[in-house]
Amino acid sequence: MRNSGLLIERRKTRQVTVGGVTIGGDAPIRLQSMTTSHTRDVEQTVDQIQKLAEAGCELVRVACPTEQDARSLGKIRSRIKIPLIADIHFNHRFALIALDEGVDKLRLNPGNIGKKERTVEIVRKAKERKVPIRIGVNSGSLEEDLMQQFGPTPEALVESALRHIRILEELDFHDIIVSLKASEVPTMIRAYRLASQRFDYPLHLGVTESGTLQRGSIYSAIGIGALLNDGIGDTVRVSLTTESTEEIKVGKMILEALGFRKGVRVVSCPSCGRAEVDVFKLAGEVEDRAMKLKEPMTISVLGCVVNGPGEAHESDFGITGGKDKGMIYIDGKQRRVVDEKALVDQLFEEIKTRRPDSIPPAI
Repeated sequence: MRNSGLLIERRKTRQVTVGGVTIGGDAPIRLQSMTTSHTRDVEQTVDQIQKLAEAGCELVRVACPTEQDARSLGKIRSRIKIPLIADIHFNHRFALIALDEGVDKLRLNPGNIGKKERTVEIVRKAKERKVPIRIGVNSGSLEEDLMQQFGPTPEALVESALRHIRILEELDFHDIIVSLKASEVPTMIRAYRLASQRFDYPLHLGVTESGTLQRGSIYSAIGIGALLNDGIGDTVRVSLTTESTEEIKVGKMILEALGFRKGVRVVSCPSCGRAEVDVFKLAGEVEDRAMKLKEPMTISVLGCVVNGPGEAHESDFGITGGKDKGMIYIDGKQRRVVDEKALVDQLFEEIKTRRPDSIPPAI
């Protein structure tokens, strides 16, 4: 598909390395997700991570609410190929165990783990292991004095982040990533914009508790998309109440929509009274199969001969429905007419013939 090129100028941040994956600076915007299993269930956790990696996840976070979870991290890390992030709350011992187990990054708020000596101990070990720390501020768990002074506002989120940042900076620790998540999209957007003016650490974007697949995707696309369009953001997690692989799919689509990534885009019409095929079913089948393709391309799915020729003109491959028949388009031009029942199969046969490297064995 013709591409006008990336026009968004990204904000320059410090660069941090997480298990060999660079974040910030001129590095690509990275996609992240989190497992839903008990981390101590090594088999289930590894299985989830492998599925996430296959979907395009580049970093994965796991919860460590117990010592057993923390002590399982090494076994998990040895069996996966993407960086592993330990999610630690309050208990500094679990953070130390996670570092000993070889995690690539900690999600930890240093102001929430008690005495300063505990933070010093964690930071010393994190420095030795070259493990970055993500400070994760959330509108639902702000410090009481900030809530009294500001309420759950963007200013409160940024001030909370700065408090944690100062603790680490005082210990000469600068491998820091910051998130300022809120469930209210306008609050989240303003908080990240304000933060981008206050410090240059990489920012991890997300709308927390955004909701189920449909609602959460929309809220996340608006919040994350608005910031990315401003050039703000270095990593992304689309938090959804559904299977974690869906988070990666939506995240990829957000990045593709803004031109930060090239992927497989399926362009489909909303259907109307002119359509003589089931466009909903047709587009769904194409989308499901297209998500498995390995090369960037644009595929159009149109329901009638009115829109077909024009809309397919901008696509690498396309199909247009008709009365019991359909037209296949290649590079925007009509290729051949096929029976409606064979339309999708013949479309992917054309893709296989012309882009053989894009077809995985299972498709």
